[in-house]
Amino acid sequence: MPVEFGIWRIEGAKTTPVTASALANEATLEAILEADPSILGLDVLLVIGRQVITSFGKRIDLLCMDAESTLFVIEVKKARTPREVVAQALDYGFWIDQVTIDEVADLYAKYHGGESFADGFRQRFDDDPPEELGGEHQLVIVASSLDPSTDRIVQYVRGRGVPIYVVFFQYFREGEHEFLARTWDADPLRADSTTRPATPKKARAPWNGQDFYVTFGEDERRTWDDALRYGFVSGGGGKWYSQSLQALFPGARVFVYIPKTGYVAVGRVLETAQRINDFEVEVDGHRLPILEAPIGAPKMGDGADDEEQSEYVVRVEWQKTLPKEAAIWEKGMFANQNTVVRLRDPFTLEKLVEAFALDEPDGG
Repeated sequence: MPVEFGIWRIEGAKTTPVTASALANEATLEAILEADPSILGLDVLLVIGRQVITSFGKRIDLLCMDAESTLFVIEVKKARTPREVVAQALDYGFWIDQVTIDEVADLYAKYHGGESFADGFRQRFDDDPPEELGGEHQLVIVASSLDPSTDRIVQYVRGRGVPIYVVFFQYFREGEHEFLARTWDADPLRADSTTRPATPKKARAPWNGQDFYVTFGEDERRTWDDALRYGFVSGGGGKWYSQSLQALFPGARVFVYIPKTGYVAVGRVLETAQRINDFEVEVDGHRLPILEAPIGAPKMGDGADDEEQSEYVVRVEWQKTLPKEAAIWEKGMFANQNTVVRLRDPFTLEKLVEAFALDEPDGG
């Protein structure tokens, strides 16, 4: 699939293209992904290691795991031809298919200075580590482009059940500002109709492409009353709390969970995440920054000038809300402490659709 990126700077009615170049910094892209794998647009990932040595002496650029213990092999093309990197990814797939959870724990300790895998998993996902690997592993190739022949190879083997995907990045520069643009050849977290997957170690429900779980932790930085009044969800006080908000896109459906309370609302995302300083609300018919509006969170603006510590806000149109005392919760429903997670648990979705009197899960 030929991929062409374009970015334009808008100044009134005038548009000016931003100059694109070949991804000359592919060697540094690996380090960028290690520091912030969220730019891939996947679920929250834990980096197991970088340049991980396999049992047959090859090196995987990045090995990651999600909260459901699915392993992601991430290979940056660098100077190799597209066909070479596809062959390399398939070779890694053979190895990763035989890896055990104990071997993953050993690899994590090796590449994190002896730190316990269990501690790293709990810190990243606020949950106990798995006793065994679950779900189908994923092979992810990072490239700026693929030639048509290589693209056909990827599509063919994926159509035969091999979980291989390509994420395209392109580098742009304008003055002192640098940009990365990203797109996928197919969504690795949503089953493709042409894919016939091999039998997984532990099957997981496919994501319907629209529904997200959002944790809304109330404290001095945010209150649920403010979120209801102005229409938003938010997170901040550290990158771990805010970065997953970037996964929300206009049109996505969010189910909001208040810790130790339950699910209290369902709504539609209207805009992507913004820094708190840039977020405006309507008060008495006038638009003004939310930090200048009447709010009940006295510390919502703390760290607003710090990119990592700032609160980040996503505008939402509420469809249905419940008082906290009537929150939805049953044993077995999905919940964890990540701010945003793709909601794929069938039992939870069924209960929420019924309780909020929705037609059906999106994409169902």
